[in-house]
Amino acid sequence: MFYDYAKIFVKAGDGGNGCVAFRREKYVPAGGPSGGDGGQGGDVIFAADRNLHTLIDFRYRRHYKAKRGEHGRGKNQHGKNGEDLIVGVPPGTIIRHLEGDFCADLKRAGQRVVVARGGKGGRGNARFKTPKLQAPRFAERGDPGEERTLELELKLLAEVGFIGFPNAGKSSLLSRISAARPKVAGYPFTTLNPELGVVQVGDKSFVAADLPGLIAGAHTGAGLGHRFLRHVERTKVLLLVVDTAGSEGREPAEDVGIILEELKLYKEELAGRPLAIAANKMDLPQAALNLPSLQRKYSGLDIYPVSVATGVGIEELLYALSRKVEEETDPVQEREADDEPRLITAVQIDEKSFEISKSGDGHFLISGKGIELLVNRLDLEIPDAFRYFQHMMRTMGVEDALRASGVEAGDTVNIGSFEFEWQN
Repeated sequence: MFYDYAKIFVKAGDGGNGCVAFRREKYVPAGGPSGGDGGQGGDVIFAADRNLHTLIDFRYRRHYKAKRGEHGRGKNQHGKNGEDLIVGVPPGTIIRHLEGDFCADLKRAGQRVVVARGGKGGRGNARFKTPKLQAPRFAERGDPGEERTLELELKLLAEVGFIGFPNAGKSSLLSRISAARPKVAGYPFTTLNPELGVVQVGDKSFVAADLPGLIAGAHTGAGLGHRFLRHVERTKVLLLVVDTAGSEGREPAEDVGIILEELKLYKEELAGRPLAIAANKMDLPQAALNLPSLQRKYSGLDIYPVSVATGVGIEELLYALSRKVEEETDPVQEREADDEPRLITAVQIDEKSFEISKSGDGHFLISGKGIELLVNRLDLEIPDAFRYFQHMMRTMGVEDALRASGVEAGDTVNIGSFEFEWQN
């Protein structure tokens, strides 16, 4: 079964907690705080792997979690960073965050994207020693790792895509010219999933894809609809396979018109994609009668009369397709100065920004990633930690902003789940 869509959940590793420790060696005069920092949580990284071809692995596993960082220890020993989790996907996979933070397209083997960043490790108490605070009795907790629900969509990277109505002979053509063995039968929609095959033409080769049959209204989702059309976007050249004999009761020239219109309605740029027509089933008597009208109506397109059943015209068609593939630039893979894979990273949020609003019951609400992380990192029941929190509030400009918003002694201030009473 071919899987080209998946929805999964990923979570980066949490940062390790900082340690509260003190040196107490008998003969060491310069004692004091010696708590080490916690380790950084591991990232979740997606990498395009040329050995993968479908998203079937994501059918059986939908949750991915990186390792957390180790906690800090005494004697200024820092915790080990968590190991990154690298998840392989086929080239051509688009990764979308469902909440819209980012969208990455892994077009080339080796290309990577960080989809969830590990949490920062908490600092140990040795980091907070100052001339005024010789023995800090607090440390930071590690930050939680990012967690996201992702949508994965695979769009095949084939050089030639076979398109056409059901039973036009696309699967039979692919099985004749390559080692691929798609299902072939005498009923519509035999091919329910794309099939790939490598086609050898002289000393050259190209990858061809047999794509599920189109019908009128496919651009709106009719038939196999968008499941088919998403793969057309990735091909350099399109080969429209037509039942020239009209053995299914359709008019060949009308079939071509419908397919071309469906491509245009789905995405305008597909109408300009290089296209050839394989006028199939020329071994049947009616095909010879229908061919002239097809050639007259679409004189601007390359039309190759072929018979997949007998092999007539197949060699000429393959050499023509090979030439078209060589002539065309890749519609999806960007040509870069160097061939090194690019690391695409998620957008970083400014941790120093914050907003102040007022609730209906008169409470002052402070929101912002930086201030919320500060609250989560500290155990504010510890006096030293609370004094450090007050210092950071002043440094970040939160106190001045609260006063400008009209806060008075006795008012309640909320930062996330933390609540305190304002004192001048």
